[in-house]
Amino acid sequence: MKRQPLETLRPDYANHPLAEAGVAPEPFAQFSRWLDDAVARDDILEPNAMALATVGEDGRPSARMLLLRGLDERGFVFFTNYESRKANELALHGGAALLFFWEALHRQVRIEGDVARIDPAESDAYFAKRPRGHRLGAWASPQSRPVKDRAELETANAEFEAKFEGREVDRPPYWGGYRLAPVRFEFWQGRLNRLHDRIAYERAGGGWRISRLAP
Repeated sequence: MKRQPLETLRPDYANHPLAEAGVAPEPFAQFSRWLDDAVARDDILEPNAMALATVGEDGRPSARMLLLRGLDERGFVFFTNYESRKANELALHGGAALLFFWEALHRQVRIEGDVARIDPAESDAYFAKRPRGHRLGAWASPQSRPVKDRAELETANAEFEAKFEGREVDRPPYWGGYRLAPVRFEFWQGRLNRLHDRIAYERAGGGWRISRLAP
C-alpha cells in the first residue's frame, strides 16, 4: 500500500481554546484535569506514559519512555534501576524534563525540574504491589548494561525464580523511585492553522507565574 507523504498528514486539531482565564491557578491542578481527560478516553491506552529526558556526562541529551507512578504537590514519581543509564545521568545532572503527549486530545505537557530519590519506604511499598514477574525481572535485568543474548536474561530470571520460590520477592537495593520536583510547566493545546495555545507556569517566589507563549 502506498504511504501518504508525511507533509500531507495534518492533524484535525480540535478547536478547544486554552486561555489564561480558564486554567487552574497552579499547575498541578491543571495537569490533573488534563490527565483525567486522557484517562477517560478509550483511544489513549497508556495516559500515564511520559518521556524522561536527561543529560549525560558528554552534555548530550537522551530520552526514553516511562510510566508515571505517582503524583502529588511534591512532584512526579517514576521507578527504575539505580544503576541504569538514566540513573547515572541523574546522578551527574539532577535536572531533568518530562513530556506527556496525548494525541487524541491534541495536547502535550512539558515539565522541567530537579530529581531526587524518594524515601526507601515509598519504594518498598510500590515494589510490593508490582506483579511477581515484574519484581523478579528487576532482579534479573542488569539494566542498560550489555548482555550476550536473550538467553542470558532468561537464565538469570529462572535463577531468581528458584531463589525466591515460596516467599516474597524483596526489592533489590539497586531499584527504586525518583521524584521530579517541577520548576516549570508548559501546557500545549493544538489549534487550527498552527496557532496553537501554549500556557507556561514558572516558579515565582512561593507561587507560580502564568504566561502565554507564541506557538
